[in-house]
Amino acid sequence: MEVTAIAKNIRVSPQKVRLVVNEIKKMQPSSAVKMLDFIHKGAAKPLKKVLMSAIANATNNNNLDEKSLTFKEIQVGHGLTFKRYRPISRGRVHDIKKRTSHIRVVLDGLEAKSKKPEEKKDQVAKDMNQKEAKDNGTKS
Repeated sequence: MEVTAIAKNIRVSPQKVRLVVNEIKKMQPSSAVKMLDFIHKGAAKPLKKVLMSAIANATNNNNLDEKSLTFKEIQVGHGLTFKRYRPISRGRVHDIKKRTSHIRVVLDGLEAKSKKPEEKKDQVAKDMNQKEAKDNGTKS
């Protein structure tokens, strides 16, 4: 089952984010999160946030096992470009392009083994029936 997490308009250029992505894309997501703590690049922090969000989506929303997760794809695309100008001599200006990036992480994994919540529901239902039977004075 696929799980997606997206971060848009991250204030780091896509080229710099791709440097960090190439370091972690062959790892498992849980070990990649630990590795990002030790990478001293500006793109590591927002990439870690997106990755942790994807892992949380997989475990909480889709009931996937965290140890079985793998990267299906990590996309880094161009976001908005903020344009600024730097004045130079003779009344001219040079462009400064402040680039942003979109990060999309897709994880794939196996469903976690259920802890049999149905048995608990059945047990609670039986207990409730027995209590009602005692209150009514009949046996079930």
